[in-house]
Amino acid sequence: MSRVNPKRRQGNWHRPDADAIIPALAATRGVARTREPIGDPGDPRSLERHIGEFLEWSTVRGFSHHTISSREVACRRFHEWLLERGVTRTGEVTKPMLDRYQRWLFHYRKPNGQPLTFLTQKNRLMPLRQFFSWATKTNRILYNPAADIEMPRVEHRLPKHVLSIEEVERVMTQPDLTTPLGIRDRAILELFYATGMRRGELMRLRIFDVDVDRRAIRINQAKGKKDRVVPITQRALAWLLRYLGDVRPRLAIGPDEGVLFLAVDGEPMALNRLTVLASRYVAAAEIDGKTGSCHLFRHTMATLLLEGGADIRHIQAILGHADLASTEIYTRVSVQALCAVVDACHPGAANAPNRDPGFDDEAPTPAELAELLAALDTEADPDDKEAPP
Repeated sequence: MSRVNPKRRQGNWHRPDADAIIPALAATRGVARTREPIGDPGDPRSLERHIGEFLEWSTVRGFSHHTISSREVACRRFHEWLLERGVTRTGEVTKPMLDRYQRWLFHYRKPNGQPLTFLTQKNRLMPLRQFFSWATKTNRILYNPAADIEMPRVEHRLPKHVLSIEEVERVMTQPDLTTPLGIRDRAILELFYATGMRRGELMRLRIFDVDVDRRAIRINQAKGKKDRVVPITQRALAWLLRYLGDVRPRLAIGPDEGVLFLAVDGEPMALNRLTVLASRYVAAAEIDGKTGSCHLFRHTMATLLLEGGADIRHIQAILGHADLASTEIYTRVSVQALCAVVDACHPGAANAPNRDPGFDDEAPTPAELAELLAALDTEADPDDKEAPP
């Protein structure tokens, strides 16, 4: 029998309501269904019945556990909201009800008094659009009330904090290298910094995913169920080999399943343990005004690569972004090249005698300037344009 607890292996799925999805999904985890149904599951037209069938369909189609969990949470919360208003069947839901629910999400306040972000509101509404689309296509209902629902406009925010090279080195010196766990933690931090991988990807690594000869690591079934191979720096590889040779054999408890990073009890590192580990060392470094955890190293690695001259397409491949737009956010974080341009071209940046003479011959012509202004006007946010008189 496997020594690894299936709850521990699933990371975010170790939660009280994780077994509420469907019996088929719960069976794959080796645990029993415990959630009490909402409404009447015996009614073939009930929301309870249809939500369960929708989640089962999502499982059969191969959607990830995270996607199914998000859909389950969004649908159940909407179901509870409808139940308070006497609506129990899928066919009774109308577009005005969905519009009212969207307004309710906008005005809702969390216990700390803060509103839901527009991203959270969108994440609550998008699964409902998918659910009603499925219900219409499978003839559970006659028309789709969510077909014309408009999603909230999501803010495009930059990473809150990015570390400099000196700040990264301060964090790296925090683990106690006189202890086995300190060596393990240093290897984890180095791997986060060297590869920019997500914490879930690091948690699933196996020993044989490390290719020492090619100086690379294979990441299996990452976000979007895609595999990729990422390079690893010489320093990170050295710490990883030290961990594999000196520490991991002392943590492993047979039978060994080959999980790369183990906790003190011989179990795989859980997601929350990785979060606490990284945030503790960042806090111990006492970097003024900067906090963060595992994803902080991902942002830092991508930004420093870009500032070092790496092509954005290469950064996209390393980070595993399906869309280049996800990677382009780091072009707005990296400001070194912009500072150089401002210092060389802006009349208020330096005295005229100190300006870069190489830019004098590249001044735009009036036609080029007009073209640039027209392009900027085209890119302007419609909400920012003045209304016609």
